[in-house]
Amino acid sequence: MMMFWKAGLVLLAIPKTGTQAYAAALSDGADMVIRHPTTFKHMTAQRFDRKLRPLLPSPQAAQLETVAVIRAPIDWLGSWFRYRGRAQLAGQPNSTAGLEFDDFVTGYLERDPPPWAQIGSQHRFVSGKDGRILVDHLFPYEDQTRLRAFLSHRLGRDVPRPELRNVSPTRTLTLSPATEARLRAERAEDFALHKAVSAAAASRE
Repeated sequence: MMMFWKAGLVLLAIPKTGTQAYAAALSDGADMVIRHPTTFKHMTAQRFDRKLRPLLPSPQAAQLETVAVIRAPIDWLGSWFRYRGRAQLAGQPNSTAGLEFDDFVTGYLERDPPPWAQIGSQHRFVSGKDGRILVDHLFPYEDQTRLRAFLSHRLGRDVPRPELRNVSPTRTLTLSPATEARLRAERAEDFALHKAVSAAAASRE
């Protein structure tokens, strides 16, 4: 998570959406950068509003706007699957080594997911308990150009394409039709969110 006080902007870091690359590129101009612990680095919109915003000076705190990136759900899950399959996690409970992507998604959909499939939800990250979206500006991961243009405008500086970080190893990402259908049905809010964010971005062209 990064805060730009004068720009009135907070960049929330949904895991596996490329925000760490922007954090590395923009941290020199940020007024607050949270890198550790992970629960604060990847602070949800609800947690920001409930825990951190009240600690900041008002009325400026109330005027802070939040921004986040939303990735296509299957691609997002694929990124997690590949990331947790890296050699450094071999033998750990959250390692996906030896699993197929279909196994990973099936585990993710369980009521009590195994350690390697406990990754949360993009929709829950940006919404409140009632399902209402709390983030002011959402951008599709696939439209980096529009995201950089927005950040450049708000921060008053050119924001070039950042250098990729935490690139995951290549793995086969194949879902059976049944598993994909189940995923789309049980995580419909994530698919609907990405669709809406992508449509809103396209409408601004």
